[in-house]
Amino acid sequence: MDNLRGIALMTLAMAAFSLEDVFIKRLAETLPIGQILVMLGAGGTIVFAGLAWQQGARLGPALRLRAVWLRNLGEVSGTLLFITALSLMPLSTLATILQTAPLIVTLGAALFLGAPVGWRRWSAIGVGFAGVLLIIRPGLDAFEPLALLALAATICLSLRDLATRAVPQSTSSTLLAAMGFAMVTLAGLILLPLGTGPVWPDQAGWGLFAGALISALVAYAAITNAMRAGDVATVTPFRFTRLLFSIALGMAVFGERPDAATFAGAAIILAAGLYTLARTRGASG
Repeated sequence: MDNLRGIALMTLAMAAFSLEDVFIKRLAETLPIGQILVMLGAGGTIVFAGLAWQQGARLGPALRLRAVWLRNLGEVSGTLLFITALSLMPLSTLATILQTAPLIVTLGAALFLGAPVGWRRWSAIGVGFAGVLLIIRPGLDAFEPLALLALAATICLSLRDLATRAVPQSTSSTLLAAMGFAMVTLAGLILLPLGTGPVWPDQAGWGLFAGALISALVAYAAITNAMRAGDVATVTPFRFTRLLFSIALGMAVFGERPDAATFAGAAIILAAGLYTLARTRGASG
């Protein structure tokens, strides 16, 4: 296990995902969201399907797995909600709520996969969601209704991650990535009729699309290799670097200025998530 390489690849993946979000958010100012998803999904599907074919991966056996269909369901619904939220709300707020994913995955593993979770991790999950409430602020003048959309997206994407755990190791990760991008295409086709109709991108639009696609491909490749290069428990906590990249990019590109409550909520979510990962690594409690 090369943990240093795994950490570097995970950090690269999180930076690439954050850049992809910036490019998509910019694209959404001029192109329908459905069209963006179709373009990105088709591009990613072609690349990863070609790689899977080159590796000799077989689609038929994967399609007979219930876990794969659950993963696809989580991918479609999560992408629809995430991209819609991304186009409507601050990147920094969305990225903060996305950090609840490890807590939701732990909760789902306990409820649906029978994973042992002791009172310490249950407490951490509760504390983490208290951080979410601090950001959403229900019942107050500063209530963020779009944050509920982001939370729903995170729950759906966590379903994808939980289902991925149940997919046999023999199933090609490249094939899973190809199917993931195919589901992004499907999500775009669902949204496309609800928009204003396809728009031919200008030169800047094509540049943004190229940036988004390259960032997505780099992120998928880096995160896959990161999980294989290093110890999972050592590498996984570096997923939280996405929050730092997103806050920095949101402030630099979009002029976002997260308030004190958002920073406090982010700190609580990060602390709860890191504690949960530490307990998962060290014990069953």
